Amino acid sequence: MDGTVIGNARAEGGTARQAGQPAFLAGASALFAGAAMMLDGGILSWAIYAASVTLFLVGLGYAIYLRHLKVLEESSDAVLKGFIAQDAAPSFVTDDEGKILSQNEASSSRFSDVESETLAGTLRAVFANPSAVLYRLQTRAAGKGSAREDIVTRRGHVRIAVHGLTDARFLWRLEDMPERGQAGRNVDTLPVPMFSAGRSGAILYMNEAARRLVGERIKSLDRLFPALPLRSGELNPITTADGPAYGFVVEHESTAGRREIYVLPSAAEAPTDTWGVFEMLPVALLKLDPSGEILTANRMAKTLLGAEFTAGQGLGDVMEGLGRSINDWLRETAQGRNGQKSEFLRLTRPDREMFVQVTLNKLGRDGDEALMAVLSDATELKTLEAQFVQSQKMQAIGQLAGGVAHDFNNLLTAISGHCDLLLLRHDQGDADYADLVQINQNANRAAALVGQLLAFSRKQTLRPEVLDMRDTLSDLTHLLNRLVGEKVTLTLTHDPVLGAIRADKRQLEQVLMNLVVNARDAMPNGGEIRIETEGVTLSRALERDRAVVPAGDYVTVKVQDQGMGIAADKLQKVFEPFFTTKRTGEGTGLGLSTAYGIVKQTGGYIFVDSALGAGTCFTLYFPIHDAVPEAVPAPETATRTSLPQRAEGVVLLVEDEAPVRAFASRALRLRGYTVIEEESAEDALKTLEDGSLNVDVFVTDVVMPGMDGPSWVRKALETRPNTRVVFVSGYTEGTFGEVQTKIPNSVFLPKPFSLSQLTETVHNQLH
Repeated sequence: MDGTVIGNARAEGGTARQAGQPAFLAGASALFAGAAMMLDGGILSWAIYAASVTLFLVGLGYAIYLRHLKVLEESSDAVLKGFIAQDAAPSFVTDDEGKILSQNEASSSRFSDVESETLAGTLRAVFANPSAVLYRLQTRAAGKGSAREDIVTRRGHVRIAVHGLTDARFLWRLEDMPERGQAGRNVDTLPVPMFSAGRSGAILYMNEAARRLVGERIKSLDRLFPALPLRSGELNPITTADGPAYGFVVEHESTAGRREIYVLPSAAEAPTDTWGVFEMLPVALLKLDPSGEILTANRMAKTLLGAEFTAGQGLGDVMEGLGRSINDWLRETAQGRNGQKSEFLRLTRPDREMFVQVTLNKLGRDGDEALMAVLSDATELKTLEAQFVQSQKMQAIGQLAGGVAHDFNNLLTAISGHCDLLLLRHDQGDADYADLVQINQNANRAAALVGQLLAFSRKQTLRPEVLDMRDTLSDLTHLLNRLVGEKVTLTLTHDPVLGAIRADKRQLEQVLMNLVVNARDAMPNGGEIRIETEGVTLSRALERDRAVVPAGDYVTVKVQDQGMGIAADKLQKVFEPFFTTKRTGEGTGLGLSTAYGIVKQTGGYIFVDSALGAGTCFTLYFPIHDAVPEAVPAPETATRTSLPQRAEGVVLLVEDEAPVRAFASRALRLRGYTVIEEESAEDALKTLEDGSLNVDVFVTDVVMPGMDGPSWVRKALETRPNTRVVFVSGYTEGTFGEVQTKIPNSVFLPKPFSLSQLTETVHNQLH
């Protein structure tokens, strides 16, 4: 079927009817003229004659109009036939039912083995079920004039376009879409030789230019490059189909360990005008003079540097963060003295933060020196590195906080313990009694700060239970209202359907109080603090602030204020210990770090959103616990029996800190116990070698130089299995809780402890 068929289908009906209308008018005109001649003059005969003339003129004009219309249609059909005949893409003209009225030579050649009168039948050789696609496109073209759609077929991508014509006809066009490479074009048509190589140097792909360069399909890099490893950005010796030569090589790291290698063949010297070729490479390249001025940049480099970049800028104007002078780095590279050619730098583009890996190489010969910079986007790599550094930083601070807390607890035990001993010798009426009470109270305050350090380091002992967040906040409302004062309004909003969580109620209350106090301090002139609870379901993992919240069901708690907000550069530091935006003396910088440690140890997540002048919102995520809230047992009403003034028993006290050992031994002796003191585990075991020595209780530190507390106790219990044990430590029970549970008849007493706590614990172990 060729182009001559255009218009035949419509000519058979409409055109024949239109051609009969002038003949009808001519016949009517003749009848009127005959009637006028039969009448013998008068007004009636002249009127009939005038009517016949009018009908004749109308018929003549209509015939001329139809002739002109036919000429125009034939002319438009000729233009349309000429247009699609010259089109290299298959084109069809169909009626509104999909019947092919005409097709060009490209379509006849493409579908020569297909015999079908409809477009749908013809396209079944290209993709399955074309009727639905054609109907969808034709409907859109009928309403909007044209439509197109890209279809994925077995042979690749095909674009189908349709345009509406007159008389319910449609022009269809099929265009094969080439596969795109990284640079937005087909690498096989790239005029520069390109090789793709694996980690071992095996050639995985060669484009047409590369095959012409080598003369055959090669399997490894050493067949092309006799001197490996490659020197990217420099001339390398190559083996071509015409013999040994030199080529300018640019190497680009691809995915899965692959390398893309571009080779620009050259004589013994570097090419004089190669930038036109570099413009097409899918690698960001900059050409610099030795002073750092950017002489030119290819398309990929301009995209990487952003819209603000213009040629003539210095390298230091578009990137920063080298840690030393960029000019020194450039000078050393130009002089061949730079051993480290690759550096990671931060781009100065204002729209977003980006990092690049810059590899510098020297170009040219004496008298015409320049530098080539190969840029690789390293934003994702630097982001991962920053996440790792932040994680290591928080872990290191946590370990430091735990160690500091241990040492402080030893000091506070000695201070508060000896203060207790002094209080025993003074009555309330003594002049020194009030001073001793002040020392004792401040020691307890210091112990609370140490507890916050342990909370941040996640080394405190938690007592988790199943909680309903609404009940927890309800119990805490009265205390929170007292904390915020009269100028601040506290508003609580709860989700009516809220799941249970598993957490330490006391520690969770501490988190909420810390957040509310911070919100209050951010609004010195008053305002509103909103606490909202909500049950949320994450269908996929939530990634933000260098943390990943797994998919699942969570209870969220938001604490939002209307305060001054936090600057963006300080937002990532708010959870670090001792970091505070308050003035000196107004805060310790431990409130948020404590909240962070408790939430993380509970298995939750905490995030902060803030902007200057717009307030701050802390959001806590707690995983829902699939269990009903546990019933809290009623407190026992039995009264505690008072300790006897004098007690009996032998206590082996093992403590490496001399001040703590001195206080503990004096406290126990005051209660009547016989105390044997040792400063190390090894000395304690040596003392126990005396079989005649009877010991009722071991009181031992956990962490000591040499053998630790649990280790020597286990060894001692082999020969004295009925001896009771009291472990004391500046660390928390959780650091060795599993070890303690395996030691029978043992309890834990955290430092700092008072005189009464120590003697009461020993008494309870003996009785």
